[in-house]
Amino acid sequence: MKIVFKKYVILGLLLLLCGKATAQTKKWTIQECVEYALKHNISIQQSELDLKTTAIDKRAAWGAFFPNLNGGASHSWNIGLNQNITTGLLENQTIQFTSASLNSSVDIYNGLQNQNRLRRAKLMQVAAQYQLTKMQDDISLFVANAYLDILFNRENLKVQQNQLANDEKQMLRTQELVDAGVVPRGDLLDMKATVASDKQRVIAAENALLLSRLSLAQLLRIEDLQNFDVADVDMEPTASPVMLQTPEAIVAKANEVRVEIKIAKANLDLAERDIKIARGALQPSVTGFYSFSTRAGYSDRVSGVAIDGANPTTIIGQVEGTGQNVIQPNFIPLFRKAAPVFDQFSDNKGHNFGLQLSLPIFNGFSAKNSVERSKVAYEKSKNAFDQAKLDLETNVYKAITDTKGALNTYEASVITMEARREAFNYAKERYAVGLINTFDFNQAQTLYLNAQSDVIRAKYDYIFKTKVVELYFGIPIIQKQ
Repeated sequence: MKIVFKKYVILGLLLLLCGKATAQTKKWTIQECVEYALKHNISIQQSELDLKTTAIDKRAAWGAFFPNLNGGASHSWNIGLNQNITTGLLENQTIQFTSASLNSSVDIYNGLQNQNRLRRAKLMQVAAQYQLTKMQDDISLFVANAYLDILFNRENLKVQQNQLANDEKQMLRTQELVDAGVVPRGDLLDMKATVASDKQRVIAAENALLLSRLSLAQLLRIEDLQNFDVADVDMEPTASPVMLQTPEAIVAKANEVRVEIKIAKANLDLAERDIKIARGALQPSVTGFYSFSTRAGYSDRVSGVAIDGANPTTIIGQVEGTGQNVIQPNFIPLFRKAAPVFDQFSDNKGHNFGLQLSLPIFNGFSAKNSVERSKVAYEKSKNAFDQAKLDLETNVYKAITDTKGALNTYEASVITMEARREAFNYAKERYAVGLINTFDFNQAQTLYLNAQSDVIRAKYDYIFKTKVVELYFGIPIIQKQ
């Protein structure tokens, strides 16, 4: 039994360790990164809160159409020489007054300001949704760029590591040639210097990869930075069908789908609605109102019934045959006291209702100035809308041009790398038979290494810029599943 128990304990520990290792080595895909950022990014959360605020403002605008209703009550004591409300004589006594009221009013007409405020609140909600969408697109681009930066640094590290491994082999080969007296000892020193430089480049590439991982992890707000990593993805540049469209077609599509234009248009509509609201303050307003009130007053002496001030609410008696005192509530004076009070509430109730007309005659030009300011704001929003269309057109053309340039750069870098590879292979053959020195060999090797890095850099630059053009065409960074 002990042996079996130990086996289960060991198996459990192994499973636990495997589980921890799996959790630490989770590889994030680009879709997972974008989706996680959309849920946890602070800027997006702020935009979502702004959207909730506009929903509250919309409910408040709806509430302006309903009547308001307010109630109130008060109770006061007047101690000293007062007129007895029953006999009319002045007496030293305490008089209490109670009053209650209920008031209501409703806007019947106020220059259509309530209607315009409601429409404005709806526009604000739409504009906030556009702002949220734009923030999501921006964060998606940031995440995609950071993700591709990791892939670039990872491939570049592999190139540097392979180069270091090749140079270390070449250094051993050179050591053998020096020992055999085929090449001078200076060639071996040059190879050692080359290996040392390769190690420095490997360290720099490792640091760049680590920093890019930390950058993406911070963008995603992931606390376990050291164990965060992305999945191994072999991304190859492919021709996007969007690039087959004419620039005019891409610009037209961008004007339809991009939220930058929708935000500017919503702001223009808001400014137009503000003018109507301001003009409404220049018109007469009609308000309906209704109020109900009642009151009552009473003193310590009501209807000739005196209440014992020392013990007004209890009667002290004795249980027959026991000699024990009994205390019982004395409700009779209270009932006698309360009956006239309720009668007063009924007799003194009143209703007040009617219509109130307000005419804005002169208010220090405040209403007129508000209209003028709204007109100026509208003109500014109109200019901003026109500028947004120009900026979008400029950005689209720039994105198209950058993508075409990135493609040309990538294709040229591939051709250059192929040529550098052939040159390096030729130099390696000549160096092996002693036809060139170590310096010339290292030069050919360095040029080939730089060409490899240029290809990797150009590849991911082209992939990212293609994503930007597709985004302007309405294609999201990732396809939602």
